[in-house]
Amino acid sequence: MEAKIYNQKGEDAGKISLPEKVFGLSWNADLVHQVVTSQMSNKRSNNAHTKDRSEVRGGGKKPWKQKGTGQARHGSIRSPIWVGGGVTHGPRNERNITKKINKKMGIKALFSVLSKKYKDGEVFFIDSIKIPEIKTKKAAEIVLALSKIKGLEKIKKAYKPKANIAFYGKDEKAFKSFKNIPSVYLSDIKHLNTLDAINFKNLIIVDPEKSVEFLVKKMSK
Repeated sequence: MEAKIYNQKGEDAGKISLPEKVFGLSWNADLVHQVVTSQMSNKRSNNAHTKDRSEVRGGGKKPWKQKGTGQARHGSIRSPIWVGGGVTHGPRNERNITKKINKKMGIKALFSVLSKKYKDGEVFFIDSIKIPEIKTKKAAEIVLALSKIKGLEKIKKAYKPKANIAFYGKDEKAFKSFKNIPSVYLSDIKHLNTLDAINFKNLIIVDPEKSVEFLVKKMSK
């Protein structure tokens, strides 16, 4: 398996041989769905919380006597049927919504997504992206140049991310320069997961030799 490598000007810069075990797997929809839903659940903040009758204020004494008033009997204004009373079966923040993802499952799901994206022509390799100083203008020029590559045309004027640019390590100047460009999302290949890979149509891998080598080693760990 071979793929083209481009430079930051959008020009051909060589080829790279890709490992079958990373970019040649068959699509496993069930596994990917399981991992993605688990990751989405783990990202949720469990803030919704209602008070039950033991937590609301008031209710220290019986509202009125049991008999002789002509009204229904009540023992406490904390009852759920009273305004300001406790909530029955409401959401509680003690609920554990995290889901465990087996390490090998997560890696295999990621590689399944990478393989599908590669087969669909949605994975691109850039030899390097160098920005000497923090400049949004320079980052915009790079995006414009990359949009000349077939398949990346939409990153030119998109108002939401159309491509995930995965660097090998975090380049502070590049990350800050691309920060105000809405058409791309920046990540680190070392922290790339299934959700990040599937959330964006295109994946641009920077420094492909080191990045692919890291992905191969990831499976053997």
